[in-house]
Amino acid sequence: MSAQPQPSGTDPSGSDYEDLLGQWSDLESALSALLARPRQARDFVAKVRQCDRWLQDLVAHDIDAALYLMFQLAATSTVGYSASHALVCGTLCHILAQELHLPPQERDSLVRAAFTMNIGMTALQDALAVQREPLSAEQQQVVASHPRLGLDMLEDLQVTNDLWLEIVATHHAPSSDAAVPLASLPVRERLTRILSTIDRYAALISPRKSRAGRSATDSVRAIVGQDSDARDEASLMLVRTVGLCPPGTFVRLDNGETAVVLRRSERANFPLVASVLDAKGEPLASPALYHTVRGQPRIQSALARSAVTVELHNRTMVRLGLYAAQRTQTLSR
Repeated sequence: MSAQPQPSGTDPSGSDYEDLLGQWSDLESALSALLARPRQARDFVAKVRQCDRWLQDLVAHDIDAALYLMFQLAATSTVGYSASHALVCGTLCHILAQELHLPPQERDSLVRAAFTMNIGMTALQDALAVQREPLSAEQQQVVASHPRLGLDMLEDLQVTNDLWLEIVATHHAPSSDAAVPLASLPVRERLTRILSTIDRYAALISPRKSRAGRSATDSVRAIVGQDSDARDEASLMLVRTVGLCPPGTFVRLDNGETAVVLRRSERANFPLVASVLDAKGEPLASPALYHTVRGQPRIQSALARSAVTVELHNRTMVRLGLYAAQRTQTLSR
């Protein structure tokens, strides 16, 4: 795993962290309105760029806090599934672009394609998230054709960035040989593979009416695969970057407690966690912090959000994670 971002040094009780969840919610709402009514936007392209800059500012504040709030928001979102999914994909694409040191133009095209890849079926995607019965023949046709529909719509909305358009048009196309390194692929294929990997991962962890979301670990296994020869670089980079259990997801510890992951550590499988339920499933009076990289307790398994009934005060959790990270840095000096 790459070196972790350093906390900004902000007082964990300060206003900078107090309002982060509200800012993520506002960004999700703005993206939802833009995707639901794109033709009503005065300048669609400018609005997408504005959402992108907003995203970059929030991630730059603190990547671990961004991941925590994004995954929590995705699990409890009150806007449509399409916007929530777009925000998760855009955020993960931005973080992976940084890890891969993509040139700015490639990074911009990738993230904006992630925001808009499903614009050809926004309303249907929202409907399918709450639909229990199988897709109708008409719905299947829209799903199959949505990359082309999205391309046509974006061109009508004055998107002229060819790379952005090509990624949207091909984000469900069969991928090239997984063994081919990303750096050896043409730009469009490289970015499409990254987006396709993230798209599948985000879809797997998100709940639907027809099924509960998978745990983060099960989702990773589904996209990475069990055969090491089938594991592509994009999948492995995603695991190394966000971890098997990213901030904002839930785990069961080997002492029986249920915890939420707060921050990554220098080792992908050993994050900082806060127990919120005891071994009997009862809420703890106050969260218990554990640096799993130091030893006991260890993570026994990842949990889907649907398996955890406790409601979290996310602002408190973000500040708690920051405080623990800052204290660790102070003690290590």
